[in-house]
Amino acid sequence: MDEPVDRSRYPTRLGRLHDVEDESHVLALSAAERLEMVWRLTLDAWGFKDGMSEEPRMRRDVVHTERRNI
Repeated sequence: MDEPVDRSRYPTRLGRLHDVEDESHVLALSAAERLEMVWRLTLDAWGFKDGMSEEPRMRRDVVHTERRNI
């Protein structure tokens, strides 16, 4: 099991749904960086939904074959 991360010094801010926010800092991130921001939450959601404690494994029943023209 992973070691707990000390998040006590992470910068945080309180926002409300009705507040107007400047999201330019999020829009400047790459898709990979945005995914990284929510990945832990995604794993937790899967854990609540399916009782999974680990990342889902690659599905073996879905296959895509691509032929190259040589």
